[in-house]
Amino acid sequence: MNADREPNRLPLRAGAMLLFAVAVVFIGLGWHSAATSGGDSKAAETTAVTTPSTTQTTTSSSTVAAGTKRVCVVNAGQVTGLAGDVTDLLRDKGFTMGRPGNYTGGGFSENTIFYDTDADKAQAEQIAEVLGGSVSIEERPGSFTQCKGGVPVIMVTAVSGS
Repeated sequence: MNADREPNRLPLRAGAMLLFAVAVVFIGLGWHSAATSGGDSKAAETTAVTTPSTTQTTTSSSTVAAGTKRVCVVNAGQVTGLAGDVTDLLRDKGFTMGRPGNYTGGGFSENTIFYDTDADKAQAEQIAEVLGGSVSIEERPGSFTQCKGGVPVIMVTAVSGS
């Protein structure tokens, strides 16, 4: 054995196995993320009602127009569990819900619903009606990128509907 060699170096085979193990972990995490990123499986019981002008989904206490966008509730305040509570409330009212989340970027002082189109604005108004209380409805700024393709509901404080 040569005394000049470093005895603490990992053999090449051990390094390759370590890299392989790390790759397997990342692949597993990616698969799990992709598998769970869809909508929640818990859905409100609804019935479809077709009229000559529109198709609507009716729940026990409200009517939500069919084809509405996914709604994402984001907690931007200090109330723990607020996004989850509001998500459950809106799901129970018949809205298609995304996963609740948190927003740590600051800048929100009131509950706000963002919209992209006139149809989104109508949906935002329905959401505000369900939530009650003071909810601002505003066109989505380009800098707010959460909930792409959906209607984000930014919650700072609890409202009368939740």
